[in-house]
Amino acid sequence: MYPSRIDLSVDIRRELIELLQARLSDSLDLEAQTKQAHWNVRGTDFFQLHELFDRVHDSVEELVDLLAERLTTLGGIADGRIQTTGSSSKLPVYPIAAYEGSTHISALADALGVFAALARSAIDRSTKLEDAVTADLFTEVARTTDKQLWLVEAHTARTARDV
Repeated sequence: MYPSRIDLSVDIRRELIELLQARLSDSLDLEAQTKQAHWNVRGTDFFQLHELFDRVHDSVEELVDLLAERLTTLGGIADGRIQTTGSSSKLPVYPIAAYEGSTHISALADALGVFAALARSAIDRSTKLEDAVTADLFTEVARTTDKQLWLVEAHTARTARDV
């Protein structure tokens, strides 16, 4: 761990770095999943979904950078290697055979929902570690992910009566 004048103890910084790394791995997986959908979607809503998935990707890519930069700010080394992401991500595995829009929507909605829940849990953990800055970052991650989930879920035929 790199030295820093940030007024958090080394032990707290280590715990926060571990938490940030876990969510960084998830976010990198989510970023890859959005590109998987973008590249492979087919069907009558192709263009609309192709564009949507690219916009979701861009939003997630910004979250990846926020998480990695906070992790390094606290003195850690952001590990964005594919091997680490693959072995650490808590997201559901993306279905390789997905091609229809509805399959991609369902898979991305599942991944976004899990990622948002993990971010909310990280808010609580950061708060318990008395780091409002990291808690705020995770609040932004959850807020952004919730919005992207809404945009993806809006493409389903489900209504409030269905839930």
